[in-house]
Amino acid sequence: MAPFERRSAFAPTDPAVYYDLFEPAGGTTRPTLVMVHGGGHSGACYIHTADGRPGWAPYFAGNGWRVAVPDWPGMGRSGAVPFDRLTGEVVCAALGAVVERLAPAVLMTHSMSGAYGWRLVERHGGAILAVVAVAPGPPGNVQPEAEVVARSADWVDVRRGDGVRRVPLHEPRLPDMDFVLGKLLGPTTRFPRDRVQAYAASLLPLPPRLMAERQNIDRSQLAVTDTAPFANKPVLMVTGSDDVDHSREVDGAVADWLREIGAAVEFRFLPDEGITGNGHMLMLEDNSDEIAALIAGWLGDQGW
Repeated sequence: MAPFERRSAFAPTDPAVYYDLFEPAGGTTRPTLVMVHGGGHSGACYIHTADGRPGWAPYFAGNGWRVAVPDWPGMGRSGAVPFDRLTGEVVCAALGAVVERLAPAVLMTHSMSGAYGWRLVERHGGAILAVVAVAPGPPGNVQPEAEVVARSADWVDVRRGDGVRRVPLHEPRLPDMDFVLGKLLGPTTRFPRDRVQAYAASLLPLPPRLMAERQNIDRSQLAVTDTAPFANKPVLMVTGSDDVDHSREVDGAVADWLREIGAAVEFRFLPDEGITGNGHMLMLEDNSDEIAALIAGWLGDQGW
């Protein structure tokens, strides 16, 4: 692994966005790899694995990439934003400014930030050369509208599979252990079980408007209206074998939509690559370097 330097920065956006920047000591001719975290997390999920090894940010920096790891506005070290202001559009506007500042860029998204990635391509396609989407949330173009079974002024109950999930409308929700074990980890065999408690304690509250959008309540999930920036855009989608919300069929539907609008998409369902046992948090699991190598290989195929 080649040496690299790490420093912190704030993008002069409104709201402000903090990001860590990992730069190869000898410089690089590659685009900047911008790694965007998912819901309940900060950029720290790309910096260290659950068992304390270097994460994907140092992995790629050590292999010659300049890497930027922002925290969403209102999350982590980016500072507070009033909950009634924090929407997906606000998140995308701030992240878009970061992408433009660091362009040309390869954008990496995970989970809930998947929908933000599609909007960022729509709005900043000239600055984004390619997308790596890890178990990505779908756009509103693909995601069905939430089935609302009850609602009040303060919450909405939506059907999720065989159960019902209550989504608060005004207060954040901290992921509890049921959410950690049932959604973020699920049946994974790749997450170190002795680190579950520490991982759960590191999670951040989910802002209410962002939660409602993620459930697509009242068709609020971000949708793409201008598909032109997707034409021939290289996109890699990566999904693990044991991700309870991201099956081959679910993420395959997003890949199909991307193909329909002209993107040059490759969908890597990890069991097809001989990689099994992974849940939702691929970058934190015990074979994270193996998955990073797969992503690096695809980026190399694009000429980087």
